[in-house]
Amino acid sequence: MHFSTFGFIGLGLIGGSLAKNLKESRPDCRIMACTRTEATTRQALAQGVIDQICRSPADPAFSGCDIIFLCAPVGYNISALETLGKSVPASCILTDVGSVKTGIHEAAHSLGLDGRFIGGHPMTGSEKSGFASSNSHLFENSYYVITPSAGTDPQKTESYRALVSSAGALPLTLDYRQHDYITAAVSHLPHLIAAALVNTVRCLDTKDELMKLIAAGGFKDITRIASSSPEMWEHICVSNSANISEVMETFLRLLQDSRREMNRGNGRAIYEMFEESRDYRNSFSSSPLGTIKKTWRIFCDIVDESGAIATIATTLAVSGISIKNIGIVHNREFDEGVLRIEFYEEEPSLRAAEILRQHRYRVWIR
Repeated sequence: MHFSTFGFIGLGLIGGSLAKNLKESRPDCRIMACTRTEATTRQALAQGVIDQICRSPADPAFSGCDIIFLCAPVGYNISALETLGKSVPASCILTDVGSVKTGIHEAAHSLGLDGRFIGGHPMTGSEKSGFASSNSHLFENSYYVITPSAGTDPQKTESYRALVSSAGALPLTLDYRQHDYITAAVSHLPHLIAAALVNTVRCLDTKDELMKLIAAGGFKDITRIASSSPEMWEHICVSNSANISEVMETFLRLLQDSRREMNRGNGRAIYEMFEESRDYRNSFSSSPLGTIKKTWRIFCDIVDESGAIATIATTLAVSGISIKNIGIVHNREFDEGVLRIEFYEEEPSLRAAEILRQHRYRVWIR
């Protein structure tokens, strides 16, 4: 199949990024969209990301699309699916980008859309949300799960896989029920844990918020995803509650086990817990795929003076080392004035550490 006309219901982080990717890679394609907030579509139109604003999923313009992406919260997507199923031709593929697949697959089945609906879930994202945070490179080297419906034409599935690949993502075909169980463990539960951890500190913090003041890199890293959209995660948790609850049972049991052994003073059991988690975490692929991204970073002791960061960045640039991200660690776990530098691969991070040490910087590799 040849895709030249695309429709979008919603242009948030994922929808906006996908639309930008399509327009960038296929400048001649035509993209139309409707969003709950008209200001979003106007912004997308002004930036040249879309070509036409649609007022609702019932807009007749959608009938000319080759494929329509449902990129709104789950409940709104199901409502839009019902509307579109009645108005667009059978040749148009209907798909979504939601983190939970069972509900919308069941809805597609009840609406008689088996074969026309193909579920999709890009395993990427950010704690930031909205069209303003979207970017065309969001999907590069990330898994994009595809969940065909019963009776989906294999040719349509293959065309969809090719489209996903053209966006820089890695297509992975799964049964939608298997998808929801896996994401409950590797995506949904971590967000609940992060939210609970942040709320624990919020509840226990002192009046002058000393806990928040001194919260260091480890706490911020593990709770970064707690800044995600509350609306989106409300929909996800309610829609996938059975699977999340099941994997949560194992998590709670392991947490209770660690508390029991800690209270018993059983250092060996605690050591083994950390050893097993370290070894399993270190066995994850070093390539930047899926929801868990491998990060190579070093920490460099710097003097708090003008130009200090620029000097380090220039030193590494002269040596041909590309930096992924750089920034001051404000709540310091090392000494005064620590700079965190992230890299795309392990080898440049090790080389950067050696170069900076040669320039008499103190460097830690974490």
